[in-house]
Amino acid sequence: MANQVGLALRDIGNRVFGGYAELLRMPHTARFAVGSVIASMPFPMIGMTITISVQHYYGSYALAGALTAVQAVALALVGPLLGKLVDKFGQRQVSIPTVIVWIIASTALISCITARSPEWVLYCITPFLAAIPPWGAMSRGRWTHLLKGDRVRTDRALSLSGVFDECMWVIGNPLASILAVISGILAFSFTGVCVIVGAIMILTELSTEPPSQTQLARQAGMTRKEYRAKEAAKAAELQGEVGKQSIWGPGLIAVCVTWFGLGAFQSAASISIVAFAREQSMEQYTGFVFACFSLSSLIGAIMYGAKNWVIPLWKRFYFCLLVVNLGIGTFMFARHLWVIMIIYLIIGVCQAPTWINGNQLILHLVPPTRFTEGVAWMGAMNAVGASVGSAIAGQFIDRFGSHGGFAVVTALALASLLIAFIGLRQIRSSTEKPTLTQVQI
Repeated sequence: MANQVGLALRDIGNRVFGGYAELLRMPHTARFAVGSVIASMPFPMIGMTITISVQHYYGSYALAGALTAVQAVALALVGPLLGKLVDKFGQRQVSIPTVIVWIIASTALISCITARSPEWVLYCITPFLAAIPPWGAMSRGRWTHLLKGDRVRTDRALSLSGVFDECMWVIGNPLASILAVISGILAFSFTGVCVIVGAIMILTELSTEPPSQTQLARQAGMTRKEYRAKEAAKAAELQGEVGKQSIWGPGLIAVCVTWFGLGAFQSAASISIVAFAREQSMEQYTGFVFACFSLSSLIGAIMYGAKNWVIPLWKRFYFCLLVVNLGIGTFMFARHLWVIMIIYLIIGVCQAPTWINGNQLILHLVPPTRFTEGVAWMGAMNAVGASVGSAIAGQFIDRFGSHGGFAVVTALALASLLIAFIGLRQIRSSTEKPTLTQVQI
C-alpha cells in the first residue's frame, strides 16, 4: 500500500514538475533563469526598504510614501525605454551601465537617509533607482529565442518564469521588512549584492542571449532602421496589417490598457486592506494576508504551466481575468480580515496565470526582436495604474474609511473588466494568428 502511494505521488510530481525540470536541464538555462530572479530582488524589496528607513530617520510616512511613488513612476517611465534599448543594442550592452547607475544611486540614497539630508536631496536621487534592467523580460526573451517554434514548451517556460517571479515576491517583501527594521544599510546592501550576483549569472551566460537588432541588421547587410522597417513589414503582413511599422496595434493597446486597470484596482485593494486591518486592530496580520495571495498565485503558476492547454489562449486570458477582478471586487462586502484572506486564497490561483497569459499574448503582438520592449510596456502600464489606484483609494479611505477604499476597488475592478472586454475582438483575433516569433526576415 505504501509503495502504491509513493508511486502515485511520484507520478503526480513528475506530471506537475517534469516539464519544468526538462526546461531547467537544458544547457545553461537554469543559470539565466535563476540569475534573473536574484537580480530582480529590488522590485519587491526597495519600496519597503525606503518606507521603513525613511520613517525611522525622518519620522514621516508622508515622505516615505512620496518617495516610493516617485520611484514607481520613474520605473514606469524608464522600464519601456530600457526594454527598447535592450532589443536594439543587446542585453549586456544596456544592463552593465544601468546596474552601475543603480548601485551608485542606492548607495547615495541610503547614505543621505542615514545622514538625514534635506528632503529635496532624496527626491533628486530616488528617480535613479529606476535604473533596473528588465531582468524578467530579458529572461523571457531568452526562453522564446531558445524555444522558437515550440509553442508548448514556450508556454511552459513563461509559466516557469511566473513561478520564479512569485517566489521572488513571497520572499522579497517579508525579507525587506526584517532587514530594514534591523538596518536600512543592511537592507540596501543585501539588495545590491543580489543585483551584482544575479547580473553576473545572467550576463556572463552568452550562449542563450538573443541577438540584438544591431547584430541582425549587420548580418543582413543593412542599417538597423532598414532592418526594423523590414521586420515590421513582415510582421504586419502576418497580422494582416499592411503598412504598419509600429508595435502599437489594437491588440497591444488593449493588453496595456487592461494591465493599467489591473494595477489600479490591485494597488487600491492593498492599501484598503491595510486600512481595514488597522480599523480592526489586526495590522500585524496584513503581511500574512498578502503572503497567502502570493502563495496561492505561486501554486496557480505551477499548475498552469504543468498542463498542455487545448483551450484557446484568449478564453484562458478572459477567464482568469474574470476570476481575479470579480473576486477582488467582493472585498467591499467582507466584514472580517480572514474573509479577505480566504477570497485571496481562492482567486490567487488565477493571478499568476493572468500574467502568464499576458506574456503569451505579447508573442502574438510584437516581433521577436521587440519582445523585451513589449513586456516592459505591460509592466510600465501596470505600475502607472498602481500609482493611480492607490492615490484614488487613499483619498476615499481618508474620508470614508476602509470601505470607501473597497468601493473604489470594486469600481476600478469592474471598469477594468469592461475595458478588457472592449478589446475582446482585437485580443481574440491576434491569438488566432501565428506568434510573431515565427517571423523570418
